[in-house]
Amino acid sequence: MNNVAMAFRFIHTADIHLDSPLRSLAMRNSDLAELVGDATRQALIAIVDLCIDEQVDALIIAGDLYDGDQTSMKTARFLASQMQRLHEAGIATFIIRGNHDALSRITQELILPPSVTVFGGRSHAVDISHGDLALSVHGLSFAKPQAPESLLEKFHRPTPDAVNIGIMHTSLAGAAGHDLYAPCKASKLHAWGFDYWALGHIHVRAQHVGDRTVIMPGMPQGRDINEAGEKSVTLVTVNDDRSLTVEERLTSIAQFERIAVDISSAATWGEAADLIEEGMGVARHRTRSAHLVGRLRLTGATPLSWQLRRDRDLLLAETEQRAEGLGKTWIEKIEIATTAPVNTPVGSSSADPVLELGELVRTDIIHQHGVRGAVRDLVKEVRDDLPPEARGFSGDDEAAFEALIDQLLSEGSEDMLARLKPEASEIG
Repeated sequence: MNNVAMAFRFIHTADIHLDSPLRSLAMRNSDLAELVGDATRQALIAIVDLCIDEQVDALIIAGDLYDGDQTSMKTARFLASQMQRLHEAGIATFIIRGNHDALSRITQELILPPSVTVFGGRSHAVDISHGDLALSVHGLSFAKPQAPESLLEKFHRPTPDAVNIGIMHTSLAGAAGHDLYAPCKASKLHAWGFDYWALGHIHVRAQHVGDRTVIMPGMPQGRDINEAGEKSVTLVTVNDDRSLTVEERLTSIAQFERIAVDISSAATWGEAADLIEEGMGVARHRTRSAHLVGRLRLTGATPLSWQLRRDRDLLLAETEQRAEGLGKTWIEKIEIATTAPVNTPVGSSSADPVLELGELVRTDIIHQHGVRGAVRDLVKEVRDDLPPEARGFSGDDEAAFEALIDQLLSEGSEDMLARLKPEASEIG
């Protein structure tokens, strides 16, 4: 206990993107939209609560606290109130501005408590005495939204006889879905001599192994299905012998997850709904965050394939009702990737004409060069009209893009064929 009392402890987070606007067009459920829209605020509250409960000495925010020019004074006032809570608890806060913060019009206007240090566009260090420990916290903010060159050489060298902590917003060597910002190799960070590098920018947690401790904490709260999984912050203890202890602490309020359900064994609508509920239940049990926001993907060959597509609205209503029964479980979207079983040979006199057409589409039409080329051109046109941050759906390389085309051709043809099936008198 005495060792903990003498230690210097801090929470490291980044990429909160406070009050980020909804990123999913599928948020047609107003209650779900409200939950996700408020989740970044709730995550910051959870971080401040954790700082106070753990009685840490400092909070480090390594950039992108805001979400660019979307930031309002209402957001700023909320942030100031949370910083005030930390100030009253005797907890120092160290903040650098990331690329999104550099876009914010209010970043430099907000008045924060004196315990908050916001590093400027020129590197400097804050020296701290904590018992027998001497520490030096180094920070450097983005002055502009772009930083095409490494920022490392702009940092001071380590303060002698101190535990040196550096705060940097960087894309490192590059990451899928992230633009290049202040690129820097992790090996160079290790070689710089700081004991701990508190990084930000990449939304997935990673610890870069080497002589020193270099951590990208990931974001504390996902905002859509592309930011799925548990989100956390990093709790660091600088022990009195200057060794570091690193722990991960959960902070996500709403956790996005992809849920795959094979319904090939279902012969009736009710059996399909039971399998979906079972799949959601397994995912709910695994989810440690308060809320689960699931994207369902239904697969398998089933005679229900037509009906699931045609009555997608009824399926969604049934699924949402069952999700509600599981508690704090939400459906963001249902993807139907099922296929209809082919039991009758194509060309026989008893063949269902729609089934026969379906087999023809699957085996011939969608593989024709002109059809594939037309779909590819349409997807490229849509992608190129979107802002850079919204183009991730098309994949990170040519193989991923072609896989998307395959998916669109397959699922699109199944959806079209489902519309050709005669209406059933009732849902069995």
